[in-house]
Amino acid sequence: MTGTVHGREPPSAWVQRWSHLVPKRGVVLDVACGHGRHARWFYERNHPLALVDRAQEAIEFIANALPGLPDRPVETVVADIENGPWPFAGRQFDAVVVTNYLWRPLLPTLLASLAPGGVLIYETFTQGNETVGKPSRPDFLLRPGELLEVCKGLRVVAFEEGFHEDPPRFVQRIAAVREAAGTAGLPDPARYRLA
Repeated sequence: MTGTVHGREPPSAWVQRWSHLVPKRGVVLDVACGHGRHARWFYERNHPLALVDRAQEAIEFIANALPGLPDRPVETVVADIENGPWPFAGRQFDAVVVTNYLWRPLLPTLLASLAPGGVLIYETFTQGNETVGKPSRPDFLLRPGELLEVCKGLRVVAFEEGFHEDPPRFVQRIAAVREAAGTAGLPDPARYRLA
């Protein structure tokens, strides 16, 4: 990403590929959102946003870049989601987006934050990444197939695990839907268009 201004990096190709699964105008929760590359992507597609990061500077950057509109509010929250309470307790979202972040104790909370029909789009580093760079600690690297195990109660639409060349990294990624109670297991399954 040489020459890219910090905070203006393009959204993940995985997030772009599966964002069509998010219900129209559905509220998107971007976890550990950084400077908002995915927030911008969803905002430009008319989605209201809830954004959380522990970095005050990152949240201020997003708040200035995405002021929110009456039909597209932008909720920004500064919170240490690893050591403090979950700032969205009791709430559910039409999408939960997580990239380049892993805190295993939070995974059940993220799944509980998915509304019926909501989509989880998750992409982060996996074992093997320690051979090419950081993160390299096992606490921050998914085990083989771990996202499939975590999402066993969801409808997995897409899953990938492997090595990416540019920049070199080992990743695991998933797009999975919490099917609405009225559609799960019906003879005419929901149609999740493959990108």
